[in-house]
Amino acid sequence: MTTVAGKAKHRQPVPAAGYRIGWMSLMAAVVGVLAGIVAYLLYDLIGLFTNLVYYHEWSFRFRSPEHNTLGPWAIAMPVIGGLIVGVMAKYGSDKIKGHGIPEAMEAVLTLRSRIHAKVAILKPLSAAIAIGTGGPFGAEGPIIQTGGAFGSLVGQLISTTAAERKVLLACGAGAGMAATFNTPIAGVILAIELLLFEFRARSFIPLVIATTLATSVRAVLLGQRSMFTMGNVDFDVLHGLPFYVVLGVICGGAAIGITKLLYWVEDQFDRLPIAELWHPAVGSLAVGVLGFFVPRILGVGYDTVSDILNNNLGVKLLVLIAVFKLLALVLSLGAGTSGGLLAPTFMWSAAMGGVFAIGVNHLWPGLHLAPGAYALVAMAAVFGAASRATFAFIVFAFEITHDYNAILPLMLCCVIADLIALHYLPTSIMTEKLARRGLAVPGEYEAVALRTVRVADVMRKDIKPLLPDTTVAELAARMDSARPIAGGAVASEVGPQPIRGLPIADKHGNLLGVITQGDLLRALENDPQGATTVLEAGSSPAVVAYADEMVMDALHRMLQYDIGRLPVVRREQPQRMVGFFNRSSVLGAWTRQMEEEQVREHGWLAGWRGALEPK
Repeated sequence: MTTVAGKAKHRQPVPAAGYRIGWMSLMAAVVGVLAGIVAYLLYDLIGLFTNLVYYHEWSFRFRSPEHNTLGPWAIAMPVIGGLIVGVMAKYGSDKIKGHGIPEAMEAVLTLRSRIHAKVAILKPLSAAIAIGTGGPFGAEGPIIQTGGAFGSLVGQLISTTAAERKVLLACGAGAGMAATFNTPIAGVILAIELLLFEFRARSFIPLVIATTLATSVRAVLLGQRSMFTMGNVDFDVLHGLPFYVVLGVICGGAAIGITKLLYWVEDQFDRLPIAELWHPAVGSLAVGVLGFFVPRILGVGYDTVSDILNNNLGVKLLVLIAVFKLLALVLSLGAGTSGGLLAPTFMWSAAMGGVFAIGVNHLWPGLHLAPGAYALVAMAAVFGAASRATFAFIVFAFEITHDYNAILPLMLCCVIADLIALHYLPTSIMTEKLARRGLAVPGEYEAVALRTVRVADVMRKDIKPLLPDTTVAELAARMDSARPIAGGAVASEVGPQPIRGLPIADKHGNLLGVITQGDLLRALENDPQGATTVLEAGSSPAVVAYADEMVMDALHRMLQYDIGRLPVVRREQPQRMVGFFNRSSVLGAWTRQMEEEQVREHGWLAGWRGALEPK
């Protein structure tokens, strides 16, 4: 007789879930503190490089390059930064190129959430150089990637599973977002929407801890003020509702436009007959020229975004910012320079929203739309639709304003933009690069069918147990007379579906064991006469599934013991078999979910219409 213990694989025991969540929460706290410190250091580096390059001062004060007095020499500054970044990408790591979030997603999808230690150093350094020399980027993308890198490194330093390491990576990324903008809730949601694609206690609790601590560290080191400041604005939902709808359509088109334009520019750079090392310098030269004519597009531009949100800029300057900031962004990022995508997209999309409101007021002077309100809604809608993180940026914009009146226009405009982008964009601005490499990125998260269906709902009830004194010869003869099934299995005596193992029970129905086809063949090989009983040839005691447990739990037990079927019992009567769980039961759980998703049921109207039709 084969024992169950002999069939079990040797695996390291998994600690209790509560213990692991507590341990992961502690590690998430470490990651959150590190992310807050990284945000502070990166801001200081950007300020230092900006002051050295444009103002020839040794100062860490964070300010814009737009007030420099270099004249035409200012054109060369982004080029120098681009050259340095190109060298760092070629001889350091090509993972520093781009805005950071797709690289974090790639680590989750292909590297089991492992990020090299050098990325944690080179990414913020390259971003500080690129931004400090006038690159039109934000600091948030590099901080998100760097925070994710630190989370991954902590997960590699200690003993973790790949899933736990993914949680720590997401904690670092979400904490980086929170530390950048002082938006802890949006940081949590962004990590869930772009990196985790799950909403479970094992990830949610550590995420909240990491973003809370990152935001607290930021408040101590950088202050509690948000990167964007916005005064009191009248969102006027009732009178402005039709215009928020129109703006949502425009923002959806803008999200499609920037995604296609960015990757089209990237394709053009790939066709250049020069080494990839020089691409950032070429893109930065275009940025330098554009910045010479419109200096506000240089650097991070958080102050410019605040000016737009507070309606401090005229319509001509808004148009220039919307056009030139967009061009500078796609030219530099398409060339492979290191920097964040969020802040520059916020700037040009906010300018677009402000221009929209001013234009409507010009056509209908009595409306008095607030340009700042439409600027805020536009910047959340464009990036939310382009990145497929709409919920995160609805919350993000609300956390900036702390104005409940912003909720309705934000929700309406953002989901309309997202609806349009979903229809015309198969991939997002975050996942297009990965899709081109053949990587499939989940577009949404949902409850897995195996975690929502109970064993009792899909178990087979047509399997008749064998009596323990049945000989293997009798069983073999019974199988020979049964109808063969593809794959070498045979049909059960009471049903058409194949069975590769049968339970053994006494005359009272008490479960004694299980015999498989492999057990049968081994018994016949040792005893060609087949006098051995099925109880002697089979496995005992049987590994069982419980009727009230989820299919995923039963499937995990099958994988753990490397077996393909489990008798089903009730917890209150563990010796009495009530069903049989096998691979077809697992498929049945998925079939139920597919039916719920795809099979349409006749509604009441169809029933009434059928009743009224003449017979």
